[in-house]
Amino acid sequence: MTGLRVLVVDDEPLARRRIIRLLQGYDRVGAVFEAGDVDQALEKLAEHFPDIVLLDIQMPGGGGFELLARLDENPPVVVFVTAFDHFALRAFEASAIDYITKPIEPGRFAQAMERAFAAVNRNSQAERVNELQEALETLKRELRAQTRDSIEFWVKSNSEFLRIAAEDVICFQADRDYVRLHVASAEYLYQESLARLEQRLDPAEFIRIHRGAIIRRDAIARIKPAPFAALLVVLSNGLEVRVGRTYTAAIRAEFLR
Repeated sequence: MTGLRVLVVDDEPLARRRIIRLLQGYDRVGAVFEAGDVDQALEKLAEHFPDIVLLDIQMPGGGGFELLARLDENPPVVVFVTAFDHFALRAFEASAIDYITKPIEPGRFAQAMERAFAAVNRNSQAERVNELQEALETLKRELRAQTRDSIEFWVKSNSEFLRIAAEDVICFQADRDYVRLHVASAEYLYQESLARLEQRLDPAEFIRIHRGAIIRRDAIARIKPAPFAALLVVLSNGLEVRVGRTYTAAIRAEFLR
């Protein structure tokens, strides 16, 4: 198969499949490989020598930073796939190394791929190393700033990106490979698994009551019985969330003593 070799690195299979489907529309793309973590990615890099890597920044067990740090002196062109603050990433718009924010828009994906194609043809090995190092340091600074500040989510609403602070979210509900964020009078989709999101939330403020739901503790208005000895949590905005069977005992012990 002719064409450029592309490696897709993301720990979520659905996210990888979405990117691979988008890549199928490009004549310049030949073989496409995928990896679910850093170790798999390193194996694919050594075996297939991809020209372009589409790299998720945050992955359990080692993310994009760790992979970039272990690349040799002949790195591929890297396009970051990230949930970082959309506006903070404006600094990368003039760079040959581009980024794509989640959820991925086909138009923005096409723009990033065109830049990647141009970088493959234009950049020398030395330039790629320098660009990778510069981009890595900038992203690390953004990550440190994001970690210091309160958790926030940038979500797409019509043609705009809105900032939703974690303290404004009443409930997080799993919705396939997205999370539905419920605020007082609206709801938005955010691309992240509920399991990964739970790792970032303060357990003193949020509690998981179902495998598909995490709620804000101080948003609980009341708890009422449901059929078959189940429980329903009613939140401050009127949303009713069923307590999962494996969480019922813990909810009773904490709130219904």
